[in-house]
Amino acid sequence: MKKAIVFLALWCPLPGWCQSLTLHQQLTRDIYRELIEIRTVHPDGDNTAAARAMAKRLTDAGFDEKDVEVIEPAPLKGNLVARYRGTGELKPILLLAHIDVVEAKKEDWSDGLDPFKLTERDGYFFGRGVIDDKAMAAIFVANLIRYKREGFRPKRDLIVALTADEEGGTHNGVAWLLKNRRDAIDAEFGLNEGGGGQYRGGKPYLNGVQVSEKVPKSFYLEAVNPGGHSSVPEKDNAIYELAAALDRLSRLQLPTRMNYVMRLNAAKLTEIESGEMSKALAAVARGDASEEQVQLVSTVPRYNAQLRTTCVATMLEGGHAANALPQKARATVNCRLLPGEKPDFVLGELRRVAGDRVKVIETRSFFNPSEPSDPDSPVMKTIRQVSESMWPGVAVVPVMSTGATDGSRLRNAEIPVYGVSGLFVEFGENRLHGRDERLGVKSFFEGTEFLYRLVKALGEGS
Repeated sequence: MKKAIVFLALWCPLPGWCQSLTLHQQLTRDIYRELIEIRTVHPDGDNTAAARAMAKRLTDAGFDEKDVEVIEPAPLKGNLVARYRGTGELKPILLLAHIDVVEAKKEDWSDGLDPFKLTERDGYFFGRGVIDDKAMAAIFVANLIRYKREGFRPKRDLIVALTADEEGGTHNGVAWLLKNRRDAIDAEFGLNEGGGGQYRGGKPYLNGVQVSEKVPKSFYLEAVNPGGHSSVPEKDNAIYELAAALDRLSRLQLPTRMNYVMRLNAAKLTEIESGEMSKALAAVARGDASEEQVQLVSTVPRYNAQLRTTCVATMLEGGHAANALPQKARATVNCRLLPGEKPDFVLGELRRVAGDRVKVIETRSFFNPSEPSDPDSPVMKTIRQVSESMWPGVAVVPVMSTGATDGSRLRNAEIPVYGVSGLFVEFGENRLHGRDERLGVKSFFEGTEFLYRLVKALGEGS
């Protein structure tokens, strides 16, 4: 407890503020734990239980039950929509977070970690969803309670929507709400996941705001053969044919398409990078990068994914018995298409690398490309101001998210969305959807304060 108090004392800009913040941080952490420890994976996790738990938090804090609604379009697929009433002078803000998570198995994680138990260790919170996306969900709920305790009266209603099946599944909450209950979530603009801060060497250097995003589309590469007894091998082998196609895929580099958001991003990154990388990014920002400069920028996976559509093998299956030649081998290839990229072009490139003996099969896409949110809007101006108050000198950069979010659904419904969290992770760390997902304790509490200040400023009409 003494360590916690010392740490929190670093947060005291005004006399008497530390004590209330300490209580608020404890509340936020408790909500965070509760959400992490409700298993919300598709298909058998219980999103409704998580939505009801958050609804109870709000009604226990004094919210009117008519303003806190659990909407369950299908069993286990509940969504929470809660409204914090303002004066109504301005249109509402939508605060969006999904509370479903990707599956995780305890045996795949490090000793002492359970993906569905919140563990604090070595300055980090560990658990499935600690970043994606239960951190923002917990923060939005806790901050709504804080506003109520403080008697905050914004010019806008603040709408919190905690939704299902963003990570996959048959009942995406945002899509369902837009189709069936648009009135419940209609807003002038929204805040969502998709952005985030980055540390270098433990120091914040960039605060990314998602204004655009790629679209996921998966394909199957499939090889089929008659098979036979394994004691008589033949040159034609479905596994070998698929492996050869995947080897060619590993070297596929689709064309660069430097869109407006990427060029804005690159211009900001020149202030952070140095040497030849900074020069190459400046050339990308101007639109006159040489092939050598493009290749240099492409050596950084995160930058490469901003430059072009990417395709990568993610799952494999093949064969039917240890003593039989394989009759079928299949790989799932997950592509992330840039806005404006033609799916037929990507399909053609995959067919080219697959060759004559491997078939390429399209799968259904659940996302549609969307126009970017305005990176020069008043909302972005407020984000920059609040970020500067928290992390002076840290660049606020508009980004195109390489991962898909529900933001594209809202943008297509003409609700601009800004993916911003104030949650920082070390540059290059990629534990979302993977083993030992984690978020720094300090980062979590700083993100809590950032979103508190940001939503308050936007609610007041800034």
